Amino acid sequence: MTDTQGATIPSPAPAPEREPLLKVTGLTRHFPIRGGLLRRQTGAVRAVDGIDFTVNAGETLGVVGESGCGKSTMGRLITRLDEPTGGKIQFEGTDITHLGVGAMRPLRRDIQMIFQDPYSSLNPRHTVGTIVSAPFRLQGVQPEGGVKKAVQDLLELCGLSPEHYNRYPHEFSGGQRQRIGIARALALKPKMIVADEPVSALDVSIQAQVVNLLDDLQQELGLTYLIIAHDLSVVRHVSDRVAVMYLGKIVEIADRDSLYRSPMHPYTNALMSAVPVPDPRRRQSGGRERILLKGDVPSPINPPSGCRFRTRCWKAQDVCASREPLLTALETGHQVACHFPERSEGNDGHSPENAPENQGS
Repeated sequence: MTDTQGATIPSPAPAPEREPLLKVTGLTRHFPIRGGLLRRQTGAVRAVDGIDFTVNAGETLGVVGESGCGKSTMGRLITRLDEPTGGKIQFEGTDITHLGVGAMRPLRRDIQMIFQDPYSSLNPRHTVGTIVSAPFRLQGVQPEGGVKKAVQDLLELCGLSPEHYNRYPHEFSGGQRQRIGIARALALKPKMIVADEPVSALDVSIQAQVVNLLDDLQQELGLTYLIIAHDLSVVRHVSDRVAVMYLGKIVEIADRDSLYRSPMHPYTNALMSAVPVPDPRRRQSGGRERILLKGDVPSPINPPSGCRFRTRCWKAQDVCASREPLLTALETGHQVACHFPERSEGNDGHSPENAPENQGS
């Protein structure tokens, strides 16, 4: 009998950290402004100006921000419908930043996009069958059982009738058209879907149905989502993590619950304060006080120096104008780009009520 009393059982090796499905580093997109007789470049619109984030397999990252902050441009860059000016986009460890049309074609199967307007994203001259089967035709894929059966299965999966195969887009409502767009995006069994304002063009009564459909599809097919929206309630319902954009920059990233419970960037705080609270008792007892931002969003052609939000921020100080805050991870798990984040060590307690007269402009 062997004496094993003094033997030590080796501890299992730690599991290797999984590579994120999507990794974006320093991504920029500047649209040139040309003028004069020779059409020389006189400036640039900094639509996306150096952003960093990751999306893990199976999760949903929501992106919120005001109109014109660069959300949709970012979505087009990630799906390579637009060419980045700089930075790096990695999908499953492969650099896809500047891949040509031919090299990008196989990756189109893995990254698909759902567009904002279901009225303009479907060709009115094509039948539903032709629209949903287009990915099979473009990629040279012959699904088992034939294209028609695959399309009808996709329509049924998205809550439509297989009998809609021979109908045209004008015969459907907005919500049904968006379901057709979702079916087209799912045709090649993608790993990731970028949804650009997928419900903003729909009636409020239909929005919940489409959002619930996206949620069900993720559970059933194991999809990864990047959902761009300006409706904070939609983002809260579908997202695991949320990124907040302002004037081409990401100013805060955190998991959904902690971001909505205690936002740490002043801009996020202002956004959350604008969310309507339907219960009057909650509004009076513990509702967040509405923060009214002064001034307009600066032009992306000539953004402010330092922190881009400083011209509208009630906490702005000299350092905000001279030094740009980096997106830094705090102990709370938030990543925040602010010199004076809310509810953190060293917070000086500034609030909208005691905002300085000169807001750093």
